[in-house]
Amino acid sequence: MRTATLGPAERAESLASMAERELDLLVVGAGVVGAGTALDAATRGLSTGLVEARDWASGTSSRSSKLIHGGLRYLEMLDFALVREALKERGLLLERLAPHLVKPVPFLYPLQYKGWERLYAGCGVLLYDVMSMARTHGRGLPMHRHLSRGNALRVAPALKKDALVGALQYYDAQMDDARYVATLVRTAASYGAKVANRARVAGFLREGERVVGARVQDVEGGGEYEIRAKQIVNATGVWTDDTQSMVGERGQFHVRASKGIHLVVPKDRIHSSTGLILRTEKSVLFVIPWGRHWIVGTTDTDWDLDKAHPAASSADIDYLLEHVNSVLAVPLTRDDVEGVYAGLRPLLAGESDATSKLSREHTVAHPVPGLVVVAGGKYTTYRVMAKDAVDAAVHGLDMRVAECVTEDIPLLGAEGYRAMWNARARIAAHTGIHVVRVEHLLNRYGSLAEEVLELIAADPALGEPLQSADDYLRAEIVYAASHEGARHLDDVLTRRTRISIETFDRGTRCARDAAELMASVLGWDKEHIEREVQHYEKRVEAERESQRQPDDLTADAARLGAPDIVPQ
Repeated sequence: MRTATLGPAERAESLASMAERELDLLVVGAGVVGAGTALDAATRGLSTGLVEARDWASGTSSRSSKLIHGGLRYLEMLDFALVREALKERGLLLERLAPHLVKPVPFLYPLQYKGWERLYAGCGVLLYDVMSMARTHGRGLPMHRHLSRGNALRVAPALKKDALVGALQYYDAQMDDARYVATLVRTAASYGAKVANRARVAGFLREGERVVGARVQDVEGGGEYEIRAKQIVNATGVWTDDTQSMVGERGQFHVRASKGIHLVVPKDRIHSSTGLILRTEKSVLFVIPWGRHWIVGTTDTDWDLDKAHPAASSADIDYLLEHVNSVLAVPLTRDDVEGVYAGLRPLLAGESDATSKLSREHTVAHPVPGLVVVAGGKYTTYRVMAKDAVDAAVHGLDMRVAECVTEDIPLLGAEGYRAMWNARARIAAHTGIHVVRVEHLLNRYGSLAEEVLELIAADPALGEPLQSADDYLRAEIVYAASHEGARHLDDVLTRRTRISIETFDRGTRCARDAAELMASVLGWDKEHIEREVQHYEKRVEAERESQRQPDDLTADAARLGAPDIVPQ
């Protein structure tokens, strides 16, 4: 198997190839479900295409809580099947499919009442652990433990003494959601899928009742392609209803968007060696370790405004600060917030008026011949959703197709990752790069870190940290453009790296340095570099302005003050 490179030439070749001959399967939407569907189809031997209107994971799949978890709160709803399925997937990701990207993370659940709460919550967490172990995968995670108040405060000194009478500690897992999707796309391409971002579906091709393809606009280079396929999978998440309307048929279900926002604060603002999980009146609140930072979230509110750029309002930020400060000895302030991001959950409507109670189950439908729709679900269970979508599509193919094999297909970078991790000191000595930097690369790229190190060997200046964002090496910016399909500065600072939420300036100070590095790969001249930098600065200012607004309507209007993509 070759390692796919997603540079400008490969993108152009993929679009031309998809238009040249009929595909078995075309996937629309490259979030985690769409990318997973492309990988599932390609590894069954189907000729597969994947198109995305913007960037890989540019919607919901880059704006989550970045957790791979079974959904502890779904046990309380007695949704045992969903939790069992998610725990199996969590174990597979941790142990086999992506150990370089998915890592264990501890959480502390403070108890506020003596006696009954420890028994009630303890039984739930015990069942969670037992269900995980019963699925074979997941035995590598530590079991939960009960803590007294004193022991809990030693683990998490940031907590107020009167905020708890004791605690439970348990384990789940986390990942960088956007990086995970980009790796999924590259893995699918390595198995033969043709993939293209910035390629928007403008309409579907019909022959009578049947959908036989799509009209795809090249957002970058202009022009339109007719891509024909025996089956099409609509995996567009919160855009499902919009995409479905292009075929002139009413969908069999409705997808409702629920907004969740997150704050990012520096590690030193919360003194704790563990993450936290807190109850709120509406849902749960997480404080999640994130490198040299914490992620605090999330909210859960209905959203019916702009789907591409959901905006966090001042009220959203105040809500999170108020709830997390209710248990912190030293409260967080607005000045502590480095980054803010908002995302939309695609929930299946109909079960309840409250978005926090809508279904996290997924649904697959075949509304018209030639078109399959998959929607709902959780990030953790993307592989199951992808399998079900391809299974549905296969019924419309006049050929025998193999069963799903993605349970045994590691993502790129997983093969050899543990061996390289064990050899990280030797790699550091050989390359002259500090061992901490080598660990950083291994945890972002796995064994593909070798490709980044090759760039540095060819140009030692790329081994230097990026200006004003020194968690990242300059080589990573070049690699994002040459290997990972990044087309714009926003793609790199927001998704290939997380500089946009991990620095107080939100990436504006390193923007020009990053754009100049991308220019060498993408062929930008000085004028294009200037456009990219100005666009990114306008985007950041629009987001800051939205976060000063009192409600969703005004926040949305402020965020839309910046254009979506760089004018050509």
